[in-house]
Amino acid sequence: MRSLIIFLQQVNVEQKLKDAPDGQYQIGVLIGSFVPFIVLVGIAYALYYRAKKKEKN
Repeated sequence: MRSLIIFLQQVNVEQKLKDAPDGQYQIGVLIGSFVPFIVLVGIAYALYYRAKKKEKN
């Protein structure tokens, strides 16, 4: 499963930053590369919180 996630997230950020037309594009590329990770962490936290809440009841 881990290799699938790594394969899906393989983006050559260094090349995109090198070919960036300006600084705002670079910031967008960096933010865009972190968004999938942040979304996955949010989903994992929500599932964990929900499971703990269910366990208490």
